[in-house]
Amino acid sequence: MMKRMLPALAVVIALAGCSSVKLDDVPVEDKRAGGVTGQPGPGTGGGQSSVAPVVTDPAAATRSGPVNVARIVYFDYDSYVIKPEFQNLIEAHARFLKANNGRKIAIEGHTDERGGREYNLALGQRRAEAVRRSLGLLGVTDSQVEAVSFGKEKPAAPGSDEASWAQNRRAEIAYR
Repeated sequence: MMKRMLPALAVVIALAGCSSVKLDDVPVEDKRAGGVTGQPGPGTGGGQSSVAPVVTDPAAATRSGPVNVARIVYFDYDSYVIKPEFQNLIEAHARFLKANNGRKIAIEGHTDERGGREYNLALGQRRAEAVRRSLGLLGVTDSQVEAVSFGKEKPAAPGSDEASWAQNRRAEIAYR
């Protein structure tokens, strides 16, 4: 007898809880009058929205790294030597990382499609390590930087021409 009453009692309690919600007092937007009809809720100021402003993380501006600074270092074919034109880019990231010593980056090394998988993984790692070493020489701590290689697995540009290959021979700086 008690086993049959328990589920019935649970249904009655659930229905009783639902009956306390007044569905008729839901505010409805009146498009013709431009206002909201119905009873204003507590703290709404008589029809005005009481939406609180979004509080952003003050550190969010530094999450993506330095502003207006590129994040890609391009390399010549079969090379991991950093070209002089990328020195300013590396210096800007070094300044940012030293000023924000809690920030971390991953340097992702990439190659074009030519060459074997193992060879390209090793070359991508050497490219990432070259950028990591340059940052280290500029005062960035090793704990802030991780160097990884994707080899030819994540091309930036599809295609088998010199323009595509040039875009794929790179090291990308990714802020974490």
